[in-house]
Amino acid sequence: MSKELEYLSKRVAANKLSRRDFLGRASALGVSAAAANTMLAGAAHAAGPVKGGTLKIGMNGGASTDTLDPGLVASQANQGVLRHWGDTLVTASPTGELDMRLAESIDSSPDAKVWHFNMRQGVEFHNGKTMTAEDAMKTIERHSNEESKSGALGIVKGIESMSVSGNTLSVTLDTPNADLPYLLADYHLVIQPNGGMDDPNAGIGTGPYTVEVNEPGVRHGFKKFANHWDDSVGHAAETELLILNDATARMAALQSGQVHMVNSVEPKVAALLDRAPGISVKNASGRGHYVFIMHTDTAPFDNKDLRLALKYAINRQEMVDKILKGYGGIGNDMPINASYPLFDETIPQREHDLAKAAEHYKASGHDGSPIILRVADTAFPGAVDAAQLFQQSAAAAGIPLEIKREPNDGYWSEVWNKQPFCASYWGGRPVQDQMYSTAYLSTADWNDTRFNNAEFDNLLGQAKAELDPAKRKALYSQMGHIVRDEGGLICPMFNDFVDAVSDKVGGFEPDPNGELMANFASSRCWLA
Repeated sequence: MSKELEYLSKRVAANKLSRRDFLGRASALGVSAAAANTMLAGAAHAAGPVKGGTLKIGMNGGASTDTLDPGLVASQANQGVLRHWGDTLVTASPTGELDMRLAESIDSSPDAKVWHFNMRQGVEFHNGKTMTAEDAMKTIERHSNEESKSGALGIVKGIESMSVSGNTLSVTLDTPNADLPYLLADYHLVIQPNGGMDDPNAGIGTGPYTVEVNEPGVRHGFKKFANHWDDSVGHAAETELLILNDATARMAALQSGQVHMVNSVEPKVAALLDRAPGISVKNASGRGHYVFIMHTDTAPFDNKDLRLALKYAINRQEMVDKILKGYGGIGNDMPINASYPLFDETIPQREHDLAKAAEHYKASGHDGSPIILRVADTAFPGAVDAAQLFQQSAAAAGIPLEIKREPNDGYWSEVWNKQPFCASYWGGRPVQDQMYSTAYLSTADWNDTRFNNAEFDNLLGQAKAELDPAKRKALYSQMGHIVRDEGGLICPMFNDFVDAVSDKVGGFEPDPNGELMANFASSRCWLA
């Protein structure tokens, strides 16, 4: 960058020169529009946070059935809403460390069975009440109640007792667990007044924004909470989250300036979108995975041979090539990949094998009737195309797979975790214990494959209590084998999180924990 353009870009970042004037000057100096916008983005980031303005976000995964109850949050947009108004005890950083949030510090007994969370003082709820350790305890109690239907139920089941002394929440576990703080970083566990016991759907938390507009499936509006405890987040005066489930409409909204950032960019359009003036595509590799899930307790998927037939029939490499377009990698019918520190790379990769698929299909004794796979655009980017590829490869093995396309609205409430075979996605979790406890423990409410395996449950309990990393890795390896060979998960690919951001936005940093900076972009970014 020439010294003149560097000077001018800094003036734009300081709101002393218009973007239009800068682009005109850059063009006169022979600099392309794309290069000039890149200069502006870099200058905006270097200049640091700018306060004020209305930051607008377009997301898929929203529905008219959505709720503000953190325990019921499942889809992408609903998570984005939650991050505006809620805080958890801790969060996982992009590099995998714990970031202290409402818990100011944490310590434990040497055996990791008793944990003490020292709560941050002077934190205010949106209703004016001061947040206490009692509120944190009540929050965990509510999510551990079977009737809550919380997505965090599986990860809080190991708590034996809790108590509060002054500003400290103490948690005693049934068995030791060195990963407990990571488990409590789960986004469902937003701390609410009295734990949300009074009204879990109130949208009252300690987050950087208050809920001003709540139109599920349409739009959500937020206003900066003046008394938020953390000055390093919540830069915009207001934010707006628009539900744009249609991928084409979502990209058009970004290109027209209706929104400043979008999630779930389809890989097939990512390169083209990245070349559009004033827009940058951001991607991060991590633990997210696109899946097809079978209920192992429901015919015909209660038949192991049928499950294996479908697992061998899917062509993973073709799906990675044609759906992900380089934004991800191959999966192995288990939710764990090399992004996890205790991953066992020696577990054999399941290959596409039509002969084995046909052999297992014949052994299943299936009557030849159509096997219904339900899918919608909102399941994951390219889900419909992926299902069609699956259908074609299954047909080559003599397996009659039928695709039923479902409406986007209501998919996460009426299809996922209810219908026996459907497309879905998981963002992954910071540690294996959390991923397995959330979705594969037999008693977990989000056990979306209805996986019930006593040996697996026992190994999970052993892994929680094992503090030696090598021994823990061996236990996780056994669990990976069981899920891969016995479970109802078909995991063809691990996806990158692919977002697109206007160059008017500063502070955006891709996060392997999830799309749109693990849904923190609304509070950590600013309008330059």
